[in-house]
Amino acid sequence: MNGIHKRITPWLFLAPALVLLAVFSFWPVLYGSFLAFTNYSLVRETHWVGFDNFRAIFQNEMFVTGLRNSLLFLLVVPFTQVGAMALAVLVNNRLPGIRLFRAAFYVPVVTTVSVVGIMWSFMFHEQGPLNYVLTALHAVNQPLGWLSDDDLALAAVMFVTVWRGLGWYMVMYLAALQSIPADMQEAAILDGATAWQRFWRITVPMLRPTIAVCSILSVLAALKAYQEVDVLTQGGPMNSTFTALYYAYDQGLKHLKLPRALAASFVVSIFCVGIALLCLRWLKPRHR
Repeated sequence: MNGIHKRITPWLFLAPALVLLAVFSFWPVLYGSFLAFTNYSLVRETHWVGFDNFRAIFQNEMFVTGLRNSLLFLLVVPFTQVGAMALAVLVNNRLPGIRLFRAAFYVPVVTTVSVVGIMWSFMFHEQGPLNYVLTALHAVNQPLGWLSDDDLALAAVMFVTVWRGLGWYMVMYLAALQSIPADMQEAAILDGATAWQRFWRITVPMLRPTIAVCSILSVLAALKAYQEVDVLTQGGPMNSTFTALYYAYDQGLKHLKLPRALAASFVVSIFCVGIALLCLRWLKPRHR
């Protein structure tokens, strides 16, 4: 009896959280996935239509552009991870005022999206600070339309995505750095290892599980990019910053074409799962 009690007790503690997850996460995902294969409408009777919604979105130029841009967003992942790791190594040192620097780097994470949109819209304005500095340094001959030029808008939004993510991943890397035993570093110093050798041979292998987690989270965030697009460009100019998830929002909430929105979300989910599994396979710790 005691054995059964020990097996059941953990599940009883987990039950409230599992019920909430089932009701508010698992069931909506499963039901939404089912509705992606129907002609679901708020006013008409729902019927099974198979892959009609998927054929419709892949024949739509806006969705194809959005899916391509979502995949392009993956380019921010290495920059975000390398930058966050570099910041973590920097703020891991005991220097005067280092706590203030840690807090400053984390501020973008806790800043609301609306404030971010206002701030970076001002920074990217043709008469804003960024163009003023570039023209003053003669880096450009005339102000650039960072958010109005379809050749620059996506890069500008991607930059904001990197800026917002650095602090979050920095904290995760910092926690992992501080868990590395100091005696390993001390032994390497006694053996004559340089700072680069200690970083590459000790720090990076010890950080590998954290790198895997942060990379997967960053990949998922990049594929699901929506907030920065919404507050900065609303998909423009010329649909150049449309992402697959923004297409789902546009079709579902603006045009009330819910089946297409659900189909687009389903496709994004498939890409998220597939690329996350690839990252996990490639970055998983190797035991020798």
